[in-house]
Amino acid sequence: MLVYHLKKALYGIKQAPRAWYDTLSRFLLNNKFSKGAVDPTLFTRKTGKHILFVQIYVDDIIFASNDPKACDIFSNKMSSKFQMSMMGEMSFFLGLQVSQNPRGIFINQSKFSLEILKKFGMDSYDPVDTPMVDRLKLDEDPLGIPVNQTRFRSMVGSLMYLTASRSDLVFVVCMCARYQASPTKKHLKALKRVFRYLRGTIN
Repeated sequence: MLVYHLKKALYGIKQAPRAWYDTLSRFLLNNKFSKGAVDPTLFTRKTGKHILFVQIYVDDIIFASNDPKACDIFSNKMSSKFQMSMMGEMSFFLGLQVSQNPRGIFINQSKFSLEILKKFGMDSYDPVDTPMVDRLKLDEDPLGIPVNQTRFRSMVGSLMYLTASRSDLVFVVCMCARYQASPTKKHLKALKRVFRYLRGTIN
């Protein structure tokens, strides 16, 4: 039996993301970037009044600056060091749709919203005006009729991901999430209302 020691990570094996991050991190630090103390995948570089942000997600990189020239220089430097392709102005990233115009940068998850409505069969339900009924009080409901725990958790998880851009869902989704261990029809009814609200507020 022969054992080989790889001198560099191969794409697809479990060590590859870490090896790529280490390589890219060293490159950025050597080019006067600072690594984020809270988020180690966020790098920044300040030059006078200008600042350049670089965000890494595995092999995807997004960057922005208040100096357009800094973006061009960074792009050229990255291309000279690594084999990469520029995708242009960001419009979609990790399920987030990004719209950029003179008024600002706007983020939404309408595409993901439509996908989960269809996934859970809620795309034809009548919409409602609020994500929860007035003065809703949920409890463990020990005498309630149990529902599919896996499906309930999946619904909660999907809505949790939406809260990245939908702060109006945070309270009720977190309330429903408390009962993932033993969900009942009462909990499912409250959760389905969130989806009905979502259907009417996608845009």
